[in-house]
Amino acid sequence: MARRPPARAPQEKPFRISGFAAVSALFARDPQRVERLYFEPQFQIAAAPFCKIMAQQRKLYRQVGAEELAKIAGTVLTGGIVAISRPRPVEPFNVDTFLRSPQPLLALDGVSNPHNLGAIVRTLAFFGVERLILTDHPEQATPSESAYRVAEGGFEYVALSRIDSTPETLQRLQKRCRVIGTAPDRKAMTSSMLKDDPKNGNDARPALIVLGNEERGLRPNVLAACSETLTIPGAGWVQSLNVAATAAILIYNLLLRSNTP
Repeated sequence: MARRPPARAPQEKPFRISGFAAVSALFARDPQRVERLYFEPQFQIAAAPFCKIMAQQRKLYRQVGAEELAKIAGTVLTGGIVAISRPRPVEPFNVDTFLRSPQPLLALDGVSNPHNLGAIVRTLAFFGVERLILTDHPEQATPSESAYRVAEGGFEYVALSRIDSTPETLQRLQKRCRVIGTAPDRKAMTSSMLKDDPKNGNDARPALIVLGNEERGLRPNVLAACSETLTIPGAGWVQSLNVAATAAILIYNLLLRSNTP
């Protein structure tokens, strides 16, 4: 009996990447990944540079109507242009690669909503943060078509890495960075306390912020592996922030810290 060819790894499955911002970033960063390109008539001029690249690579590109494009994309939210492309791979975590600069780091432990993942990646790309860590949490969202759509091209600029044995890895990282877990109902550390001050000995190590699941937060063993705990204190009527909003606030304040003389 003939053997079936090996199945593609999930992260190698082509994605339908929609919207001009995401498609533009893809062609700017890694056009070799694009397998097919479709666009509506209003993008004929804007897509001309992409079509030239596709022609050079002898790959399919075609102008289609809105109804056909929606069928290709599997959604009406196409933005008028869709590229069928291999996503950037999620690489195994390498501590030397991820700590090669003093940039703040962000790790996600069970952030399960792909829209939140996409929004966080977009935030990191906006602020020029090039790296994002995903943990081995079974509910952790990974790159998907919906995440790519929300990220608006951010996945082309932010490298994703996955760690195994999360608590043990975080404990090892404490020697080289400040591992800060986020949690509600803890002693609040305000954003100003993320800056260097005498209380933390002007610690120059990069900060690694660990964000947890949208409903349950960090796993207890992951929180225990963090050297510090952070809560953003609110003064309003709801209990917590969306995890993507939390990431934006913390990354902005960490960048202020790293850029302060």
